[in-house]
Amino acid sequence: MNLEELRKGISEIDRRIVSDFADRMELCRQVALYKQEHGLQIFQTDREKEVIQHIRDNAPEGLEGYAAVLFQNIMDISKYLQYRELHKNVQPYEYKPLILDSSASVACQGTAGANAETAAKQIFGQNCKPKFLPGFADVFEAVQNGDVQFGIIPVENSTAGSVVQAYDLMAKYNFYTCKTTTVEITNCFAVRKGTKLWDVKEVYSHPQALTQCARFITVHDMHPMPYSNTATAAQMVAESDQPYGAICSENCAKLHGLEILQKYISDYVPNYTRFICISKELLLPDNADRVSVMLKLPHEEGSLYRLLSKFVIGDMNLLKLESRPIRNGSFDVMFYLDFSGNIHDTAVCALLSELSENLEYFKFLGNFSEI
Repeated sequence: MNLEELRKGISEIDRRIVSDFADRMELCRQVALYKQEHGLQIFQTDREKEVIQHIRDNAPEGLEGYAAVLFQNIMDISKYLQYRELHKNVQPYEYKPLILDSSASVACQGTAGANAETAAKQIFGQNCKPKFLPGFADVFEAVQNGDVQFGIIPVENSTAGSVVQAYDLMAKYNFYTCKTTTVEITNCFAVRKGTKLWDVKEVYSHPQALTQCARFITVHDMHPMPYSNTATAAQMVAESDQPYGAICSENCAKLHGLEILQKYISDYVPNYTRFICISKELLLPDNADRVSVMLKLPHEEGSLYRLLSKFVIGDMNLLKLESRPIRNGSFDVMFYLDFSGNIHDTAVCALLSELSENLEYFKFLGNFSEI
């Protein structure tokens, strides 16, 4: 047989596969309706393992693993189709509409002039007057306890990457993300008036800002000194009688009466940080187009691959995938995912329902949009 004949043979087999696949999906849809009518679970672990083992046992020698992967994918698609069939008219989460008002009580970490304050004003308007708290955990706790309506938390920077402390705290507190905004970070080097650049040996700022300006710090032979926040670092330098330097925003430097010795000191310009706005209740903006979840995967072969394939099946774009250690003595990790979609979409509802029902740990973190 020549190449053209071989390809023609493959195309004919593909046609039969597609036809048989369509028949199988229709049978799966009917199975879903039967399970719904009789109150049965969609996912039955023992049944799935039994089918995959049967496929392995009956596959041609040398193709056992290939056949198992193929049919595992087919079964995952079938399961998703069943969830989608059963969630056509189901709203999985109760919510209230998000109303942004400058009079809302908002908390953020740091002090006046912090980038989080800028983020708060971008979301709630220039008249917003946030309550400043010492740390990220204090913001999460204030929202969870109902002391404030909203909290502003930085989650990632375009230069330094994810704010790991924020992600670690997400597993500890109950909250929902209702909005996100991006702030341009214009890091500058500031000192008390009269201090010379060559006199500064220690520079204070948030660890993220120190990372963002690593080249400047190295070139000037300074010691990076981590501090809770860029704004509180600027305040400390302003109140100290030592020749310290601070990395902060220009507005923050001016607010605390510091002299700016050099502007735009980030390793990469422009430099942006994304902030999320969190609330105790699930609040949904009209244009919500991004879903956030956190979950733990089983220690099984291909579990991450199978998770990622669900987004392809549902035609949803995975926007972010972050992993953090659970810190319980094991090497287990928690995954944080952002993907495109709205909880009114049947495909999204089906995915969320499947994940929540079949994973050991799953948490829906909200449906939001960029301001």
